[in-house]
Amino acid sequence: MSEDEFRTALSRFTAGVVLVTAHDPEEGPRGEDVGMTATAFMSVSLDPPLVMVSVRNGSRMDELLERQPLWAVSVLSEGQRHIAGRFAMKGRISDRLLFDDMTVVRGEHTEAPLAVGALATMECRTEQRVTAGDHTLVVARVLAAATPAAEGGPLTYFRGRYRTLG
Repeated sequence: MSEDEFRTALSRFTAGVVLVTAHDPEEGPRGEDVGMTATAFMSVSLDPPLVMVSVRNGSRMDELLERQPLWAVSVLSEGQRHIAGRFAMKGRISDRLLFDDMTVVRGEHTEAPLAVGALATMECRTEQRVTAGDHTLVVARVLAAATPAAEGGPLTYFRGRYRTLG
């Protein structure tokens, strides 16, 4: 099986889109916010409440989550495609500029930015990291969860494009 065959097969699986964020207190005088778009995110357990995200080894988020156990997830709505695209760009500009014109609130437990207008938000604390090929699976306890946006549907990813339901 080639890498292209594998990638094509996986593109047929529809996934929800989330923005994973964390605050890096060691970067600059006031710290820096870091974010990445993810489709490899899932619930793991209800008791205790656990979730998991897959991050590429050596990425900015992987390096940060290795030393910063507190992070957050914003489940993006269909109207937040621009946020997903912005944080998924390869060779992108600095994280500080990506957050510049974005409306966020700070997580009470994590200080991580949460996207205003998200369908749901979760603040997390890493409990386990598992290396899996070229990614790391980060399993975390959910410290707080909220559903701030009651309107609209989820943003999804299918066949290499962001899509909406319906």
